[in-house]
Amino acid sequence: MYKTQRRIALISINLISALTFVYIAVNLAPQTKLTDFKTYSNIFPIVVTSLLFAILLFTSITLFENARGRIEKKSMDTGATLFLTKFIERLRFCYSLEDFTSAVSEILEISADCSVLYVDRNANYVLYNSPNKVTNDPNILTKLEQNYGVDWHDPINFIGDNLGLVNKRSKARGFFFASDGEHLYIFNRYTYLFDTEIYSKLYEEFVRFQNRSRIISSLSEISELSTEWQQLADAQRSFLPKTLPEIKNLKLGAYFRPLINVSGDYYTVLPIDENKTLLMLGDVSGKGLAAALVMGLVMNTVKIKENKEDLVGMIIAVDAAIKGMHLQDKYTVLFIGIVDTEKMKITYVNASMSDPIIVTRSPEGYRIKSLSSNCSVVGIIPIEPGDVQVSEQRLFSGDLIMMASDGVSEVMNEDKVELGDTELFTNTIKASASKEPQDFVTDIVNLVMSYNADTKLHDDLTMLVAKVQR
Repeated sequence: MYKTQRRIALISINLISALTFVYIAVNLAPQTKLTDFKTYSNIFPIVVTSLLFAILLFTSITLFENARGRIEKKSMDTGATLFLTKFIERLRFCYSLEDFTSAVSEILEISADCSVLYVDRNANYVLYNSPNKVTNDPNILTKLEQNYGVDWHDPINFIGDNLGLVNKRSKARGFFFASDGEHLYIFNRYTYLFDTEIYSKLYEEFVRFQNRSRIISSLSEISELSTEWQQLADAQRSFLPKTLPEIKNLKLGAYFRPLINVSGDYYTVLPIDENKTLLMLGDVSGKGLAAALVMGLVMNTVKIKENKEDLVGMIIAVDAAIKGMHLQDKYTVLFIGIVDTEKMKITYVNASMSDPIIVTRSPEGYRIKSLSSNCSVVGIIPIEPGDVQVSEQRLFSGDLIMMASDGVSEVMNEDKVELGDTELFTNTIKASASKEPQDFVTDIVNLVMSYNADTKLHDDLTMLVAKVQR
């Protein structure tokens, strides 16, 4: 239904645009010869007609995008499909089998009157089944196992009354997903009422849930073995970028050094489109397993958020995810910003990070502009959308954006003076601002190590640097 309505909307808008185009061409476009372009009065109608064509094209694109958005919302957020849409939204914040079964119970079973069976075919083990005769019938379980074994690879399938595959959704009594040896069966008599577009969306979110739950399960299991902390550190590092992406008009540099094997620091770079890039760096309170879990949770929440430009929604989602883990006194400070190299600006939320700055060239030399905090810490105190302020700062070619955890500025010398309070820190930043981002990072790291006078560090060191080059 969604695809059909979208196609009708596109055809309708194109038809109207074509008719309008013909009308303008026939009635408004002047009949001129090449020799007529010598005077302004003859050129002016041509310019006006060209502008009308451009406006028509822009209007057509805008109308289609608006229509597509309304059609998608109408298709996904109404009727029977709304149940699956709500389940998808809930599934995005499920991190364990317990979270998953809670979402199944509250939305699919109670609200949508579905029966659900979740089976690990690799171990031939039922992970979850709804408390009713459909999913508890041993004959049905046996037949499903015979029909769809561990080697079943078709990701999205529709099943009929005899539990065999059906081609027509009107005859389906349910559907199931197959991913990495696990099958999720959802039985429902009105399966034919779900919009076809919803199945691929639900399957994609189901696969993401599998990956999240396995990573967190691995972290929990590894943490129980005191001799396996390095494995935990390796699992945590998998959340961080392995390499920094190549981005047009933006160069990047980064550094990550945990105090112990596991850390609460994190950073990421997520390109949004050709001109916009999301940058994030943060620090979770405390150390050890709990901090590592929250770190992974924050990174995952940001990555799965569809609208990367909705910074307020991003902060609210991270806040809800941390609180949903019910870990005592765990929170995060973070900086999250979108660099737009076309409009030359950075839009950001600074949730109590102390050090994000812009280093910009001026006639007197380099100046440092602070990207001040405009939001409280996230995950421990109540936060409403109105509590999150989004700020904006203009950028110029050559500007360097520096984000760092407090382990950088708060390192102390033998006199207990913090590096961030010294002119040495400021002067080094200005002196290195002309360098490539990774070289700049190296200079700051070397400064931290020398300033620390070879004594033991007391915090993680994490930096992310971006330089605008247009």
